[in-house]
Amino acid sequence: MHDTIDDQLDELIRCEDPAVTHSPASLAVSRQRICDGMPSWRWGTWVFYPWHGRLVHVLPRDEFQRVRTDRNRNKIDRAQQRELRQRRIGVVGLSVGNSAAVTLAMEGVGGSFRLADFDTVGLSNLNRLRAAVDDLGVPKAVLAARQMFEIDPYLDIEVFTDGLTEESIGPFFDGMGGTGPLDLLVEECDTVWAKLAAREYARHRAVPVLMDTNDRGLLDVERFDLEPHRPLFHGRTGGSTASDVARMTRGEQLSLLLTVVDEPRLSATMRAAVGEIGRSLSSWPQLASGVMLGGALVADTARRILLGEHVPSGRHYIDLDELIPAVSPWTAPEFARVMEEVR
Repeated sequence: MHDTIDDQLDELIRCEDPAVTHSPASLAVSRQRICDGMPSWRWGTWVFYPWHGRLVHVLPRDEFQRVRTDRNRNKIDRAQQRELRQRRIGVVGLSVGNSAAVTLAMEGVGGSFRLADFDTVGLSNLNRLRAAVDDLGVPKAVLAARQMFEIDPYLDIEVFTDGLTEESIGPFFDGMGGTGPLDLLVEECDTVWAKLAAREYARHRAVPVLMDTNDRGLLDVERFDLEPHRPLFHGRTGGSTASDVARMTRGEQLSLLLTVVDEPRLSATMRAAVGEIGRSLSSWPQLASGVMLGGALVADTARRILLGEHVPSGRHYIDLDELIPAVSPWTAPEFARVMEEVR
């Protein structure tokens, strides 16, 4: 049992009027006023987290949201925070997509989520996926949902542990039982069929799509909400459809995927790795730093799109090797002088 409700109430009181300096006595009076004389342990919401057996006491929904996002102001004002909580975001691929989903939840971008991934957490995922060794074997979509619920228990999250399939892709986009359609899609999966099928559905339903490849900080934006006839992947796949991909060989799918990510513009290390996948490498090389950067890029862009900013379709590189380049000591005299002094 974890109960810090009095501390949370004190934060709420200070949020209401930051200019007021409170004493312990005035805080106690204000807590009583807010709880309307009810014992604090009976006020608010008790949340049970069955995966680790904890019972946690938190503020009611509106007060919880007010305090939890208070430090977002004035980068995101109160009206914008309320607007963002009305939005529903889909995330496909919860390895790289985990960083995006958790960052969206932390920032308050989206109040409802649909998470789709067929895979479970493996040991080799822990180089880039924020998880613990006791999460091994847990479905990646379930892990992301747990992490997001631990940030905000009032989120609405639907989990698709079979990933996107021909049977699940419709409910994923449109909802089940009247839950409503998606407002934005974050696509981070490795399955080529799902990449194309997701965009076909998104274009038909006028849903914007974001994709981060975590190589050279590539962020891809497709504004199908503004351009209902826009070609998929900015026309890079030609007329190929998801149905075509289903009939392709593994080699043909890899070739199409490399076209999608602009193989000539991949980093040198990634280009060198392509021919070694399945030989000396088990899969694409990825680093936690690139994945976390991608989560930040996706969350920031999603927020701006959902708040009505005209972020155009396109492909953008936030390449840290270019923005923060390393230089040779032989070509940087000041660097060489400092190193000599250190020695």
